[in-house]
Amino acid sequence: MRTEDAIIRPLLRIRDVAARGALYGPAAVLLLGVASLFVSDHHDRTTFLAVAGGFAAAMAVVGILVGLFFWWACGGDIRRCRDWRTVRGQAGPVTVAAPVLLRIGVLALVLFPGAFCLHFLVDGAGYGSWLYGD
Repeated sequence: MRTEDAIIRPLLRIRDVAARGALYGPAAVLLLGVASLFVSDHHDRTTFLAVAGGFAAAMAVVGILVGLFFWWACGGDIRRCRDWRTVRGQAGPVTVAAPVLLRIGVLALVLFPGAFCLHFLVDGAGYGSWLYGD
């Protein structure tokens, strides 16, 4: 349903945006696991997963904090990405950026423990180190 200014209703809610980001998180972990299979060297693979986990942790903090701040600053006027045409003024893009940053932050919040679990799984499976006690 659209209002007179073409904004799609009902308005977004924080819990719905966070839930969608949390649903995207396991798919991102699976994609990271598949991407790590294309890194051939064992040491490079563990480094790749550790860096991806660290980057995801930083993105989780930044995305959630900035997204919640933008959400608060908008005062309830939160718009979907498809409402981009209705944005007016210099502060208008913040109304679209708030849910995007929050969703990315929650996705990264799910991704970073998954990346570190993959890192420790790959590190433990490296060249029989668990078998020979290396």
